[in-house]
Amino acid sequence: MHELSLMAEMMDLIRNSAAQNQINRITRIKLVIGKLSMALPHSLRFAFDSMAGEGIFTSAELLIEEREISFKCPHCLEQFIVEQPFLNPCPFCGSLDTEIATGRELFIEYYEGDSVYGHQADPSGD
Repeated sequence: MHELSLMAEMMDLIRNSAAQNQINRITRIKLVIGKLSMALPHSLRFAFDSMAGEGIFTSAELLIEEREISFKCPHCLEQFIVEQPFLNPCPFCGSLDTEIATGRELFIEYYEGDSVYGHQADPSGD
């Protein structure tokens, strides 16, 4: 279950960023996970719930956005969703020269928290 180590690393990144931004409590985290990333959303959630019981993550809400696999055609510039990442001709122009556009994502989109000064902070700038 590599999701446990993935979540531990993500939580460490957030913990370090929160310390730099004087945030003492995380209230919300949003992760983006592509279907090709091989990370299972329910396993990441389980790992988070297992590790978030104390400290800065107590009562934090974890949001997970799962991204579909999509391809883009460099000829007609159309993008289309597929089920499998194997030889996917463009349904618009028939070109076989398509490339993966989405589905590989695995990142923290943002986190929110309360600062040591008592107001809510979003260090991602959104």
